[in-house]
Amino acid sequence: MSAYLLAIDQGTTSTRAILFDSHAMPVNHAQQEFAQHFPADGWVEHDVEEIWQSTLQVCREALAKAAISPSQVAAVGITNQRETAVVWHRKTGQPIYRAIVWQDRRTAAYCESLKAAGHEALVRERTGLLIDPYFSATKIKWMLDNVAGAREAAQRGELAFGTIDTYLLWKLTGGRVHKTDATNASRTMLFNIHRQHWDEDLLKLFEIPASMLPEVVDSASDFGVVEKDLFGASIAIGGVAGDQQAALVGQACFQPGMIKSTYGTGCFMILNTGDQPLTSKNRLLTTVAYRLNGHTTYAIEGSIFVAGAAIQWLRDGLRLIRHANETELLAQQVGYEQSVYLVPAFTGLGAPYWDPSARGAILGLTRSTGLAEIVTAGLQSVCYQTRDLVDAMRADNAQLDNLRVDGGMAVNDWVMQFLSDILNLSVDRPKVTETTALGAAFLAGLQVGVYGSTDEIAKLWQCQRHFEPAIEEPLRERLYQGWQDAVRRVRSGTA
Repeated sequence: MSAYLLAIDQGTTSTRAILFDSHAMPVNHAQQEFAQHFPADGWVEHDVEEIWQSTLQVCREALAKAAISPSQVAAVGITNQRETAVVWHRKTGQPIYRAIVWQDRRTAAYCESLKAAGHEALVRERTGLLIDPYFSATKIKWMLDNVAGAREAAQRGELAFGTIDTYLLWKLTGGRVHKTDATNASRTMLFNIHRQHWDEDLLKLFEIPASMLPEVVDSASDFGVVEKDLFGASIAIGGVAGDQQAALVGQACFQPGMIKSTYGTGCFMILNTGDQPLTSKNRLLTTVAYRLNGHTTYAIEGSIFVAGAAIQWLRDGLRLIRHANETELLAQQVGYEQSVYLVPAFTGLGAPYWDPSARGAILGLTRSTGLAEIVTAGLQSVCYQTRDLVDAMRADNAQLDNLRVDGGMAVNDWVMQFLSDILNLSVDRPKVTETTALGAAFLAGLQVGVYGSTDEIAKLWQCQRHFEPAIEEPLRERLYQGWQDAVRRVRSGTA
């Protein structure tokens, strides 16, 4: 019987399940969007029960459409939106509050107070991160401080914390497993990435009881077994990784110096730095790339908060388009050279600015500006933000020759060509662009023996299209200088 791998890709705006065969080719998939809740300016929340139900539905649908027996699934892998925090009651499994999403900025003032008190050096040294509302720690503290009875319950050991992977593991295994992997742990602002354990000093700083935290294990590990009544078979859960690290694995970036960029709700660029955790001098993050067989591989990462979410806003907020696939034709009509710049700082700016107070703006409007120009500016903003990250990595002495891309926006040829042009870098799009889910499948396959090594996985990676820069340097720099001017205006409040 053929061995299949089921990947659960629990993202920021939708949940997907993709069934892969052992040759890393997708067999079938299902996807379901879920509600985004914005209860106040800069606040972003998810209904955890809705996420759980969407996970069940897409897994069952993907298995049913593939017309295979659940017993043919060798293992399940999970990849998830990182940093999003869930706290629940151990006895009932009920969350004490909605999930606070990675985009949420409600703890910005608290983060500023921590920095003013001189705590950022400790956080940076232990975790590789900067103090920012983006990460999980301040979200946990907010729930303990603002949900009635939460702190007392936590001190009694009655509450559990997890990022989304941990909560799904808990539900899939009937509450038997409370674990996470090293990649997700490294994004909480509570995990010592050098010693690979929860840091007591940081737990004390953020006033979080250690009893709430999950056990941290390798990215390919024994994560328990899916309860039989959920999918019709008891299936091993063998792989877990945060979405961006999963994409790094799915892109087979196993050698130091290899780099990938994922274009989903946000954009995240990760550079494999091998077994050495390097500290960026340009406000990039040091993080865990993956941990296999007890060996930790590190990475430098740049995080952009809004990428595909900008196109979603153009579709759902401004209603300039009906479908994202309309954007490519509009951009072809407009071209590169236009006066409009869209800075999508809806929840502040991520790397390398780390400015939670910045807000979005559309600049350079003229009487002739129409929806095509604004949509094109939205597409270009993703590439300009990527250039910000690439320049920061180059300033950190990274030698970049080639970028592997994936995610929903990577299928847009116009965007990928503009990306190559504005970066002055070759760009490779793989045959399978759902590399986040593929990475989770690879990790699960490693755990159960479908794959024998990362070398075996690397041989499965295939390039679908290669993009080379084709514009002159003066145009490239003129376009990018316009972007930098727009960002300065947004940050200074003069937009």
